[in-house]
Amino acid sequence: MGRVRGVRWTTTVAAALATMLGGLTTPESAEAQRPRFERGPAAYLGLSFVTADPRGEMGQLVDRGFGGQIDARLPLDRAGHVRLRGDLGFVVYGHERVRSCWSLPVGCRIETDLTTTNSIFYGGLGPELVLTSGAVEPYLYATFGYAWFATRSSLGGADEWDDFASTTNYSDGAFAWRGGGGIRVRVSDGRTPVSLDLGLERHDNGIVDYLTEGDIQDHPDGSVTLFPNRTEAELLTFRVGVSIGLPRGDDGDDRRRRRGRR
Repeated sequence: MGRVRGVRWTTTVAAALATMLGGLTTPESAEAQRPRFERGPAAYLGLSFVTADPRGEMGQLVDRGFGGQIDARLPLDRAGHVRLRGDLGFVVYGHERVRSCWSLPVGCRIETDLTTTNSIFYGGLGPELVLTSGAVEPYLYATFGYAWFATRSSLGGADEWDDFASTTNYSDGAFAWRGGGGIRVRVSDGRTPVSLDLGLERHDNGIVDYLTEGDIQDHPDGSVTLFPNRTEAELLTFRVGVSIGLPRGDDGDDRRRRRGRR
């Protein structure tokens, strides 16, 4: 009986080892058995709505702002955990509108809107690290780039969307860095996966000169006086958006895999 049990145990172990060895394949053969879309998209494109909360000295002068952001991410490794990230965005932190009449002899038969907008335009490039991939992806990133603060006034008809005159009243810029993170939740799979993207970012723009609402004073003779502020310009932004994976195109490896399956 002992010998029989030994033979059965040896046979069981040998069968298990054979199964394990049969399941082991080279990276090339394993990749050949995997559907193409499981390799991950070639790149990712994101579009987000942004709310901004000025911090520090700027937070004492400016209320909450709103804007948008677009980003692109290129995987640097096969698993897509390390990516090169680039983004562009804007935040409007001040808005004024004054309605007036056209100059004589037309007068108030035609009304005009003088609109002044305080905005921040920014862009950066840097690494992104995806902590875990799958249906839920937490991530961290940091970028270095440039931020441009601009106050612009435009004149248009009261009932029209198009402006027929505009000018930049004041602007300043600085090199800036941003750091943040978030989480992406997959809502659609396939070769073009779609995820809900929620993020939190800190913008460090250094010391910048900028205008806020009420910092442009108009005089009866048509001249203006500007009262710029010079402070540190830090922002905390919250993002809500979508991330879309861009599918890979055919390459030599894909064609060889398809020929191998025939």
